[in-house]
Amino acid sequence: QMQLVESGGGLVQPGGSLRLSCAASGSIASIYSMAWYRQAPGKQRVFVASIRRGGTTIYADNVKGRFTISRDDAKNTVYLEMNSLKPEDTAVYYCKATRGPTDFGSWGQGTQVTVSS
Repeated sequence: QMQLVESGGGLVQPGGSLRLSCAASGSIASIYSMAWYRQAPGKQRVFVASIRRGGTTIYADNVKGRFTISRDDAKNTVYLEMNSLKPEDTAVYYCKATRGPTDFGSWGQGTQVTVSS
């Protein structure tokens, strides 16, 4: 399993922006999918966005147009740029790497994002 470390979380006001980073311990160039999930207090962890090896991206409906996932293979890092943040975006954001469609995946420790005025 890959070791993943998320960073970039913090407190932002509604409408603000934040960029999260997920640094991997190894090369992500050949990884099937890198993804972001989030979990709010008392809620289940849910999918946010993913990017495939070939660059294909998928977004949850409630973040489309506001969030952008990207990857920098040279830095073995995946990013999640979050714009127009809403209080309901408040959650711990987790990075996930999967080696294939049937892989359970590797998870990072999470980074807290709080959207509040």
